[in-house]
Amino acid sequence: MGWGDIRHELGRARRAGDSVAVNAAAAVGAAQLPAAVLIAYVDVTTGDDYGGSGAAYGLACLLLLAPLWLPFSGLLHACAQTLPAAVLARATVRRVRGPEWAWHLTWAAVLGVIWAGAVAVPGGLPFAATAAVFVALGILPVLGVAYFGRSGRSRGRAWGCAGTWILSAGVSFVLFMVVFGGAVLATETGIVEEYEPPKLSAGQLAGVWRGEDGSVLRLHPGGRAELTALPTVSEHDDWSADPPYTVCEGTGAWEPVRADKGEDADRDGVGLRVDGGCGVPTLWTIGGTEREPELFVLFGDPDAGALRILTRD
Repeated sequence: MGWGDIRHELGRARRAGDSVAVNAAAAVGAAQLPAAVLIAYVDVTTGDDYGGSGAAYGLACLLLLAPLWLPFSGLLHACAQTLPAAVLARATVRRVRGPEWAWHLTWAAVLGVIWAGAVAVPGGLPFAATAAVFVALGILPVLGVAYFGRSGRSRGRAWGCAGTWILSAGVSFVLFMVVFGGAVLATETGIVEEYEPPKLSAGQLAGVWRGEDGSVLRLHPGGRAELTALPTVSEHDDWSADPPYTVCEGTGAWEPVRADKGEDADRDGVGLRVDGGCGVPTLWTIGGTEREPELFVLFGDPDAGALRILTRD
């Protein structure tokens, strides 16, 4: 398979007959996105939301504005994965033989892995999970292209743009409702459990906690604290400030804050007071898991604030 074969197939893709494949790839790629967004929302809400309250609002906005972003997103997905995989599949069949749809799926999976690497490596995301998502998103559009092509031949005429997108909208609604019903059922039956933050004693809280931005918090037994470049709530607590916190150095005092003992906190955390009047007393909330606990503060707007996380050495 050389450049001449690929160029030949690209020429075929520009012909009128292949416009059906382009339209089908974009429509089916868009159809799966609302369900994918709902799955991502369930994953976020069953994990630690770090005190944020904008997940449900964000999901509602995405669904309400779906007619504006879905066609563009579907076309982008088609151009990045489904259509290049179709070109490679046709060129492969000319040399290797075999069902074109099978090669189409294979190349869509290969391109999904490549795109996953391009996203996961710079973003620090787990490669295996990212690749699984990209490969999964490539399957339905390939099957959709095959369906529309075969259906058009059996009907004696190609699918039009309106018909393709109307059918896509119906498939999208069904997929969304299936995922929604599955999420409700999994939650009610306990298959998907609500996130519970770890319970840490004062002895477990003592130690060194570090942030990605170089901040360090040393909690000594007995209540003494040392801090380096540590963000704290500013005196004015101005959400519009940039950044919406004050960076402090020096020493201070800390104490465990227990939500189950009637203290003014929704979750357990560490109450920190910095010596010298830098900032105001700040609650670092406990998050993460028993094996990998975290301390975090969401500064500023609860819907779009500046999240700072400390992990224990």
